[in-house]
Amino acid sequence: MPLAAPLLAQENRQHYLINDSILIRTRDGAEVPAIVVRPKHQQQPLPVIFFFTIYTEIKNLSIAKEAADRGYVGVVANSRGKRGSSGEVTPYEHDGRDAWDVTDWISKQSWCNGSIGMYGGSYVGFTQWAAVKQGVHPALKTIVPSAAVVPGFDVPKENNVFMNFVYPWIPYVTNNKYLDNVSYNNQPHWRNLSFNWYHSGAAYRTMDSIDGVPSKIFQRWISHPSYDKYWQDMTCYREDFSHVNIPVLTTTGYYDGAQIGAMYYYRQHMQYRPGAQHYLVIGPWDHLGCQHVATPFVSGYKIDDTANISIHQLIYEWFAHILRGGPRPALLKDYVNYQVTGTNEWKHTASLAQMNNDTLTFYLDTSHLLRPSPSAGKGFLTQEIPLADRQGGFTYNAIQYPTISNSPNMINGIRYESAPLTEALTINGAFSGQLHLTANKKDLDAGILLYEHLPDGRYFQLSYFIGRASYARSLETRTLLEPGQPAVFPFSNTRIICKKISKGSRLVVILNINQSPFEQVNYGSGKDVSDETIADGNTPLRVKWSGESYVSIPVWK
Repeated sequence: MPLAAPLLAQENRQHYLINDSILIRTRDGAEVPAIVVRPKHQQQPLPVIFFFTIYTEIKNLSIAKEAADRGYVGVVANSRGKRGSSGEVTPYEHDGRDAWDVTDWISKQSWCNGSIGMYGGSYVGFTQWAAVKQGVHPALKTIVPSAAVVPGFDVPKENNVFMNFVYPWIPYVTNNKYLDNVSYNNQPHWRNLSFNWYHSGAAYRTMDSIDGVPSKIFQRWISHPSYDKYWQDMTCYREDFSHVNIPVLTTTGYYDGAQIGAMYYYRQHMQYRPGAQHYLVIGPWDHLGCQHVATPFVSGYKIDDTANISIHQLIYEWFAHILRGGPRPALLKDYVNYQVTGTNEWKHTASLAQMNNDTLTFYLDTSHLLRPSPSAGKGFLTQEIPLADRQGGFTYNAIQYPTISNSPNMINGIRYESAPLTEALTINGAFSGQLHLTANKKDLDAGILLYEHLPDGRYFQLSYFIGRASYARSLETRTLLEPGQPAVFPFSNTRIICKKISKGSRLVVILNINQSPFEQVNYGSGKDVSDETIADGNTPLRVKWSGESYVSIPVWK
């Protein structure tokens, strides 16, 4: 082991020209730290692979070296305030402008041939879209965002419901110039914090007080409960997508927690720039699998052999295509490329709309059945949820482990089930629908779990939804419910699933009121949910769910 470091240093000197202590000055005077790795014996300028990340990790050097190994110049830059740079670390807020400035700096270096490609996943997927918000730099020829998050849209909140899992991430990336692994990996501490807050009944904004460590970033985030200008300024928003005129390759997965973020970027780009050269690859992968290499099992489920691919290799095939004029990757037979779970096949279409040729609409009948048409009387089912009660279980509106279980999560829920399918079909896309309700409060958070009830009695989770009624029509504007008055709660921001559904299977919908230690608790007072306490839940939530409610599921028959 003592010889490992000298041998590595010798290898680096033999094969690479490495500069790992660069500070790039931005237009507003900040410093961005960067690593540049070039093939040692390359004389001519090369295309550049650029990776912009908040994560200051040892592997960043390896990322840049791999690019050099493949015949490119590798550049990894970190958010301002990280590594050797001065200033404060502030996630999301400056990355777009800084990434553009680093792109500009790269383009002016003698070793750059004028062609730059960006890639990376999760936060690094976000930085690519942020980099093109103000305009695509002339040297940037492509971006390859994987599992890209959208701040304010899917982190730190989803459909404007704040999620606790992001809270420990803040000190992880901001406590020092690198990463606070000791803090972040103390999972018992973070789990206990969520439960301590939940059982105390305190306001959500006191989370950092309960933790004993003030967090101005957390406080700033929760002071923006809607998708307002604070969040919109961080990455591409509406017309910003219209000028993204370079080829894009997006990858995400059915079990990727950031799928709705990745698909937001895809849909918005196609909406505001019809005909954009935007390729999509989606399959049965989780958050890491859709960035790197697929694993044979995801959430306990064995994926089809044909889905067991290397996304990382696909990305470099894409770079060879765009930056070197090589052939298009074989997997990209059309713009939308998706693996259908249970068939061991890939499908390829020109658009999301062409993934399906029919839609199954099921009404949530008062008989607890999913019916293809509403009953004549419609009627309603009534729920009473004591949101101040902490004695029972809690909902889990998320990707479940394992994906296949013996029973669905019924906490705070009502179950609706279809008749057995008379023929096999494929669900291809994201479910949507409307909830028709009357509540005694001004707001509520609802969850929907979608399952395939297999002929053998087990349940396969297909997708889910979590959202806030007051933001159902617009994430930008809050519209409270009128207690005692009928209301419509439309929903569409759900996750895509592509799976063969067996003949004899039934579809199951669990409709619930979200109540969990791991998200905000919406007590329905109409105040900012971060300010509500358990006292606001002394009166139980009473909801009448009308039989006019329905879910629509896109399918291929």
